[in-house]
Amino acid sequence: MSTYNLLPADTYIVKNATILNNESRLVLIKLYQPIIGTVAINLYFTLWSNLDTSHIISTEYTHHNLMASMRVKLEDILEAREKLEAIGLLKTYLKKGSINNYIYELYSPLEPDEFIDNPILATTLSSNVGKAEYDKILSFFKVPSIDLKGYEDISVTFGETFEVTDALDFTDTNDIRKVKQVDLVVDEKIDLNSLLGMIPSEILNHRSITKEIKSLIYKLAYIYNLDEGELSELIRNSVNEKKIIDKDLLRSNCHNYYTFEHQNVAPSLVYKNQPDYLRKKVSDNSKKAKLIYTFETTSPYDFLTGKNKGVRPSKSDLTLIENLMVDYDLPPGVVNVLIDYVLKINDNKLTRNFVITIANQWKRSNIKTVEEAMNLCKKENQAKKKTKVKPAIKKEEKPDWFDKNIEEDAASSDDIAALEASLKDL
Repeated sequence: MSTYNLLPADTYIVKNATILNNESRLVLIKLYQPIIGTVAINLYFTLWSNLDTSHIISTEYTHHNLMASMRVKLEDILEAREKLEAIGLLKTYLKKGSINNYIYELYSPLEPDEFIDNPILATTLSSNVGKAEYDKILSFFKVPSIDLKGYEDISVTFGETFEVTDALDFTDTNDIRKVKQVDLVVDEKIDLNSLLGMIPSEILNHRSITKEIKSLIYKLAYIYNLDEGELSELIRNSVNEKKIIDKDLLRSNCHNYYTFEHQNVAPSLVYKNQPDYLRKKVSDNSKKAKLIYTFETTSPYDFLTGKNKGVRPSKSDLTLIENLMVDYDLPPGVVNVLIDYVLKINDNKLTRNFVITIANQWKRSNIKTVEEAMNLCKKENQAKKKTKVKPAIKKEEKPDWFDKNIEEDAASSDDIAALEASLKDL
């Protein structure tokens, strides 16, 4: 990533590289906003509104205008812009000078079916909103089923309705506006050449590996945290009789392999960070602010690995973490706080029952942000310090005659002294 300073005086124009409509707005709000947050979506809509009446290009604006319009700081705009770039909604071009000039090129969101078909986006959305809300979103975009039994398709064809009289010369359509999207770019954590080198040509036709298949392999490696060895075996089992990778079968095999290895827990949750909409804007360099930043920007997997001094967490620990996120609906940053808290007060041990007890309490308290979790830990710790160990007072059992009026002789001084001595022994 290039280093540059974004200044309020820097100018920008917006170019629409696609066709945007009301359906685009709906998809952005329902599917993209839970992932990239409201500020990024607001930036997209603001840039969209900057377009002129032709909806193709805007006049020149300064970033100061953008700050005033959105009522946010410049660093927030930069962060939001990078999220739009990362998720494929925006491309940014820079021309450096005494005043830098930017071109912001807008791209369409994916169609709902394409979004759900993308393993990274679908898993991230499900992780951020929870399974129940995710299912609601899916149902919103589903086409209602209508029984056509007994109906006949009587639609006419073009030729039955229109007559073409003059042939038109071929027209170059390269400059004609159309819906354009940017594919999601992920970090290439695997060596694709090394991976494919593990699969002999007798099994896989290497020339059949298209750009689309390469992209799918990278995404599956990212979302299921697979290495070259694991992927090579999964690809071997996903090749059809023509020695070509069956993409749907590869998806299914990766999913099944992951769920088998992780005891039917949803994939990749332990590798996720705190969702943006649950993060706190940190504006100081205090110890607490730095700690919040660490909890929010580190995945539970990496956080626990750090606590283990670089040793990968055990399967039981990973299963516990995923249980916290799935069954107790705790966001990744909150899980980090819980891990840190338990290790400190429980002699560096993640005892499952102990962790689950605290998770239950946090779920009931609807703890969703790192700061809320930290404040609750602090409150619990202070309560423990204030609690003093009080000697147990033995409560004597009352015999059935305790409250009855019984006539008895007055006790002598010797009797009283003996009784007091006995009580002291007790």
